[in-house]
Amino acid sequence: MNILDSLLNAVTNEDANGNTTSGSIDNSVVTSIIGLINDPQSGGLMGLVEKISAGGLNEQVKSWVSTGQNLPVTGNQIQAALGSSVIQDIASKVGIDSNDISNNLARLLPLVIDKLTPNGQVSSDNTLQTVLTGLSSLLGNK
Repeated sequence: MNILDSLLNAVTNEDANGNTTSGSIDNSVVTSIIGLINDPQSGGLMGLVEKISAGGLNEQVKSWVSTGQNLPVTGNQIQAALGSSVIQDIASKVGIDSNDISNNLARLLPLVIDKLTPNGQVSSDNTLQTVLTGLSSLLGNK
């Protein structure tokens, strides 16, 4: 199973706590995460990781990137790290409340970052962008 299949399977079948998930909201939130990573202003995956770390979640982010257990975060922590304007922008695109987006991001961001760093390192390789583009199109067509 390649990284694209692994990430898609993880976010549509199991959350960070091992609970079964599914649905268009999850796909929309993952697509939004991919948008954050692909945004040239964000600095890619490394930029997103750095932003969340600098927002007070350094230990949690380290656990997501490492090969061990992912530490959980709350929706409030994600909102504080990313900023209210980012959360509101995603909420308006997905069409759900900003609190729900924050909670969904808190559940899915650890999984996405974990799956995109399978060797415990953040890659700045351009092949990551190809993977993200492919995943984004798959989620849009699901």
